[in-house]
Amino acid sequence: MVDFLAENNLCGQAILRIVSRGNAIIAELLRLSEFIPAVFRLKDKSDQQKYGDIICDFSYFKGPEFYESKLEAKPELQDLDEEFRENNIEILTRFYLAFESVHKYVVDLIRYLDDLNEGVYIQQTLETVLLNEDGKQLLCEALYLYGVMLLVIDQKMEGEVRERMLVSYYRYSAARSSGDSNLDDICKLLRSTGYSSHPGAKRPPNYPESYFQRVPISPTFLSMVIGRLRSDDIYNQVISIYMGITVNLVEAWEPYKAAKTALNYTLDTANIREQAGRYAASVESLRPRVQQSLKEGFLREEIILDNIPKLLNCLRDCNVAIRWLMLHTAESAYDPNNKRLRQIKDQVINDSKYNPKILFQLLLDTAQFEFILKEMFKQMLAEKQLKWESYKKEGSERMMELAEVFSGVKPLTRVEKNENLQAWFREISKQIESLNYEDSTAAGRKTVQLIQALVEVQEFHQLESNLQVSQFLADTRKFLHQMIRTINIKEEVLITMQIVGDLSYAWQIIDSFTSIMQESIRANPSMVTKLRATFLKLASALDLPLLRINQVNSPDLLSVSQFYSGELVAYVRKVLQIIPESMFTSLAKIIKLQIHDIMEVPTRLDKDKLKDYAQLSARYEVAKLTHAISVFTEGILMMKTTLVGIIKVDPKQLLEDGIRKELVKRVAYALHKGLIFNPKAKPSELMPKLKEMAATMDGFYRSFEYIQDYVSIYGLKIWQEEVSRIINYNVEQECNSFLRTKIQDWQSVYQSTHIPIPKYPSVDESATFIGRLCREILRITDPKTTCYIDQLNTWYDVRTHQEVTNNRLFSEIQDTLGTFGLNGLDRLLCFMIVKELQNFLTVFQKNILKDKAVVDIFKALLTAVNPVKGIVANASKVYANAAAKTQKIWPAYLEAIMKVGQMQVLRQQIANELNYSCKFDSKHLAAALDNLNKSLLSDIEAHYQDPSLPYPKEDNTLLYEITAYLEAAGIHNPLNKIYITTKRLPYFPIVNFLFLIAQLPKLQYNKSQGMTCRRAADQVDWAPLVLGLLTLLKQFHSRYTEHFLALIGQFIRSIMEQCTSQKIPDMPSDVVGALMFLEDYVRYTKLPRKVAEAHVPSFIFDEFRTVL
Repeated sequence: MVDFLAENNLCGQAILRIVSRGNAIIAELLRLSEFIPAVFRLKDKSDQQKYGDIICDFSYFKGPEFYESKLEAKPELQDLDEEFRENNIEILTRFYLAFESVHKYVVDLIRYLDDLNEGVYIQQTLETVLLNEDGKQLLCEALYLYGVMLLVIDQKMEGEVRERMLVSYYRYSAARSSGDSNLDDICKLLRSTGYSSHPGAKRPPNYPESYFQRVPISPTFLSMVIGRLRSDDIYNQVISIYMGITVNLVEAWEPYKAAKTALNYTLDTANIREQAGRYAASVESLRPRVQQSLKEGFLREEIILDNIPKLLNCLRDCNVAIRWLMLHTAESAYDPNNKRLRQIKDQVINDSKYNPKILFQLLLDTAQFEFILKEMFKQMLAEKQLKWESYKKEGSERMMELAEVFSGVKPLTRVEKNENLQAWFREISKQIESLNYEDSTAAGRKTVQLIQALVEVQEFHQLESNLQVSQFLADTRKFLHQMIRTINIKEEVLITMQIVGDLSYAWQIIDSFTSIMQESIRANPSMVTKLRATFLKLASALDLPLLRINQVNSPDLLSVSQFYSGELVAYVRKVLQIIPESMFTSLAKIIKLQIHDIMEVPTRLDKDKLKDYAQLSARYEVAKLTHAISVFTEGILMMKTTLVGIIKVDPKQLLEDGIRKELVKRVAYALHKGLIFNPKAKPSELMPKLKEMAATMDGFYRSFEYIQDYVSIYGLKIWQEEVSRIINYNVEQECNSFLRTKIQDWQSVYQSTHIPIPKYPSVDESATFIGRLCREILRITDPKTTCYIDQLNTWYDVRTHQEVTNNRLFSEIQDTLGTFGLNGLDRLLCFMIVKELQNFLTVFQKNILKDKAVVDIFKALLTAVNPVKGIVANASKVYANAAAKTQKIWPAYLEAIMKVGQMQVLRQQIANELNYSCKFDSKHLAAALDNLNKSLLSDIEAHYQDPSLPYPKEDNTLLYEITAYLEAAGIHNPLNKIYITTKRLPYFPIVNFLFLIAQLPKLQYNKSQGMTCRRAADQVDWAPLVLGLLTLLKQFHSRYTEHFLALIGQFIRSIMEQCTSQKIPDMPSDVVGALMFLEDYVRYTKLPRKVAEAHVPSFIFDEFRTVL
């Protein structure tokens, strides 16, 4: 009969494929359980209020129209629903595909069983498959994996959460419209069971049978599988069902009377005492035996070959004891609210004299023992044939030499010629030569006979008298013995070790030993080498899910291997993280000593003061701490490069990642804690907190600089990479609040699984420290309460006239957060400007264009000022009337414009600071960027003059990439930036013009300060006003700006004309304000003067300068 697993056996291959897929599905479910979006749990009040109407469980299906109509009634809910869809459809699809694969798995299994019954597979029926060893195993596995899938889903993804995700997927995807979608069946299978994995939660009635029955499976098949298992398996009370998912049968079998009764016999007090006592005694006797075996030089080749059964028994006993004790003392196996379970657990712990440290020590020693034994055995297997052949050759040659001795030719002292012995030894030599390695059984039998013959020849011919001859015989017998030993080195021994040493049951429980591992590493860093063997022992657990996937050559092999290997490597990192943690603790002490205790030695020093500067005790303390750091480093580097599953773990990389992780954790925490501001504080806490933060960051930086040589890492490189990552990630998270499609953690280029940036709960409206910093700056420089004097780069309080802050603020941010911090702040301000401009457009549409009375005023004004090149008759009255009639719309308008202007002032200051520090710290980069920028711009200009000249193609990222560099170096003008895309807006120039002249009466010109506010109660800050208007106009077509400037020019000309005719000698203050606006407009935009002079005669400008 064809082998059941052979490639040409369709029946075997079909079930093997199903089982392989089952293992891959479980890995995907476990992987996804880490990525359930928190919002679907609806735990927070805020989430419930915000998303309660758009996230529904299966109650949705009772009346979808009711839910949808509720959404359609509120546009803001529709908008939120659409945003939610955009942000979650990708992850929902991934979950749905995993759920669908579970349903498909059971459908395929049922189809396979039907095919068996219908005789699709020739000569195969359910009975014949169950009689075959591999067939029985695979059918049992197929059913078992389906059960595991359902239990994993229920344990890792709560029923309500599943329902909400499935309903959301149903609403958002196109699947509901496709006829072949089996979404209904998936919903029936995975609807909530009422089960909860929280401790103390009650078990739902008929659970899990009713859950397993949702897709009916042939009862005949089930009873046959159980029948086969009943004769094969032995149960324990706490078992691992799959990759460390443990189940306590006392709890699991509670509803089943017969099973419960059977289990109760096992669990009576005397029996538990006997079992626990047996394992306690076992641990007691095994520890010294294993430790003896691990002594240097004990495990030699000959000892291993002579004691294979003994050593395997020792290994088996160790692993059995570890397994029983680990499973029966695990916290996760006992519900703390179940009194009986608590009693059993306490009894097990007392009677087995359970000590986690001793058990862990036994696990360490066993893993080390197993590892050494495996490695030596692998080597012996690899060299087996070579050694066997060399022993054969040596034995044969010895016999030929003896034959020659008895020929009488060879001059060996006092040996007479003996032709019989000569012929006999020749024959023995031939016999040895003829032994065949391939036929090991026959060769072994023959070798034993040859040894016997050599013993007999020595006795019959009294050859003992000649020492040299007997030595030759003894050597040959030794070689033949070695051949028997060598031929007995079989791969079965390694397979036995693999099966015996399986640690998959501890895949999750092992975490409870993490603190013990870390304590032992802290006490003795070289412990890492012993732990390496334990990690490799854990890696053997990967064989369980990968065996079938590998057998069927499934493409899932890589992803499943990567998932489990990644989980294990993450655990290794977690354990070894104690080393960087301890290093940083020592580092903090070193820095404290260096900053506060150790004085800097001056270049010239009087010898009588030498003793004061020596500070031997402090320096000794620094040396001691530094040595401790070096020892920790040495500990991790002793681990050697190790293949954990399919991931190569390089200890140097592990150390560097650990150091990065600890640095990120501490720096992120310091920034989070250090940059929290009290908005009611007078004066602001901004500068003191920034100074304090700068000192903290400097401490981290100096400590890194100090340590880098002792641990052989690139300190500066790591520092810059990680600090930039922290800041960029926080900026990205802060900007998420302005984005419709949010960047999730798993999509972020700055977030990492190995070196995660911690996320802290927000303390105010900002999500992160960068948002708090930005909003505090905006608060203290608010144009409603401060006045910005451009010439001094300083903000003053409007009421007290005291300085609030100046451009030193940005140097301080540069010192604290570096270039990345300023750059991040700049990016955040851009997002805020975009939001303000969008809000402004909404206000414009709502308050102006939709108000007929207001539109009529603008229409009338447009008629009055037409043509713009002319002069308006009775100008003062026309403008004053229009301004008075529209005054109710300006407050909201003014606020929006000033906010944008204020942020532009800040962006200018940031660009100045970045540019200054770039020129100072990296003049070559600054010069190169400046030149490249200018040459690119001149090339682009030339292309527009003559289109045949080159221009960067659409797929060329040069312009996009250079922009990032230019902005980081402050070589850009924030005022030239286009923030939003706009449509044509009627009356836009005239509205802005009227807005400006409505503000001019509130302002006055001051020779030393420029344009300032007349009354503190009616505050208008000039610079933000100008920059806000300028930015707003920049977002529209240039003809709007042209029209706007023309209206201002006409206003100046008309009022001046009226003053001349009425013989008013002084220039009116409104005209001074309008001219100041034109002056500042030209200055800020860096445009030529003729732009302004095109609308205002030069003689008016000349007169205006005399006023200045």
